[in-house]
Amino acid sequence: MTIQKRVTRNHHDVDEYEAVHVLQLLTEDHRTVEQLFASFDEADGRARQGIADDALHAVEVHSAIEEKLVYPAIRKATGEEDLVDEAVEEHHVVKFMIKELHKMKASVRGYRAKFTVLSELVNHHIIAEESEMFPKAEQSGVDWHTLGREALKMKDRMMKSSRRHRRAA
Repeated sequence: MTIQKRVTRNHHDVDEYEAVHVLQLLTEDHRTVEQLFASFDEADGRARQGIADDALHAVEVHSAIEEKLVYPAIRKATGEEDLVDEAVEEHHVVKFMIKELHKMKASVRGYRAKFTVLSELVNHHIIAEESEMFPKAEQSGVDWHTLGREALKMKDRMMKSSRRHRRAA
């Protein structure tokens, strides 16, 4: 299912976002990132840079949403300090690798290996979230749909900002 971002009310374009369960949104992001990692492996050398750039950006946006919105809500609602702390540390390692990859071209030696390690780290993180963190969080009293709306707003802002930055470069 694809999330609908905007709705129109009273014949005006209103910058409102459909209520969506944030854990569903994050799970959809996981599938997108997994597909990008798989596409990178299957692509020829010329296509790899674009796929890698898309994957890195998707992970950056997703991680920011989790760190700023979702993890604090999960921590507060569940008291799962260790689980959230581990996820934050995984993000730290992923960010470090992304920073290194941004300094490289997909065509240089070592890029593919580094991208593969990043893929493995992200896939481990996805499994931990979906099998452990999300099920525990789902049982808490968090308003997941309101959080989902905030996540969509944040994602939209980050995507717009990224497009402006890419055009300026």
